[in-house]
Amino acid sequence: MKKLTAFTTSLALVVVATSAWAQEKVMVGEPSWPGAKIMSRVIGQVIETRLGGEVGYAPGANAVIFAAMDGGRGDIDVHPDVWLPNQSSFTDEYVDQKGTVALSSGSYEGRAGICVPNYMVEDHNIKSIFDLATPMAQELFDSDGDGMGEVWVGASGWASTNTFKVRVRDYGIETFLTPTTEDETVFYSRLKDQIDQKKGAAFYCYAPHYVHALYDVTILEEPEHDPETYKMVQPDQDADWYNKSHVSTGEPVKTVTVAHSKSLEQRNPAAASFLSDIDMNANQLSALTYEVVVKGRDTDEVVAEWIAANSDTVDGWLGLKTN
Repeated sequence: MKKLTAFTTSLALVVVATSAWAQEKVMVGEPSWPGAKIMSRVIGQVIETRLGGEVGYAPGANAVIFAAMDGGRGDIDVHPDVWLPNQSSFTDEYVDQKGTVALSSGSYEGRAGICVPNYMVEDHNIKSIFDLATPMAQELFDSDGDGMGEVWVGASGWASTNTFKVRVRDYGIETFLTPTTEDETVFYSRLKDQIDQKKGAAFYCYAPHYVHALYDVTILEEPEHDPETYKMVQPDQDADWYNKSHVSTGEPVKTVTVAHSKSLEQRNPAAASFLSDIDMNANQLSALTYEVVVKGRDTDEVVAEWIAANSDTVDGWLGLKTN
């Protein structure tokens, strides 16, 4: 009986230890753009409310998040919004070569380009990316009176920002418009003033994003994507990335997915399984960003409402959906 009791006690300890190990805290990376922040909260709330796990959030740029996932120690376990091919230098290294990071099977479609307000199209016939490479554009898009126009190419730390720096150069735009980089929140505050005054504004834009619901904007026409004229080298691949890159063609359609550290498969199998199957609808994500950024609502509140209203979708992510 003593042996049986000792065995039972040991087994119980093993079960408790295994359960604690299986429910290790999940640290979700939080990149700076609105869609990523919202996706981080969607992921976090599902893990907390549906899987009973503990979640933390860690702001960081792409390089920091991927390096932490590669380490597998739990510093950061999840990248909630991986844009491909923008971030392919990271997925090539950590997913394909090292095998330390995994991507979700689900994804949504993203688009990217240079946008202008519709009044620039209607009043000044700015329709093509090449219309920015003109003396007229230099004058129209000069917001600070220094004699050069400006085009916002994104925030520092975004892989797309590097791509659009190269694109502006290779389309001949930087002769007339200076590429600027600043935090997205700062830029959009300035954009509101420009649009209110119907001034020239040219800026990197993508979808899903609240700007398409907030303002009447147009993505400028570009040559159809051609891999032969689209060679992008990121800074983590080569220190001389800018000179070795060439982009004179339109962006490919983006695939946006979720990445997680493979170490989660041992540290929190339930969370890893969920992250492998998560999916998202681009239009719904745009609607969520509009609620948070434009209407100023609390992110966690908006996400909680969405999860409650879309239980079938969440069930599918968790493998609970029945035919």
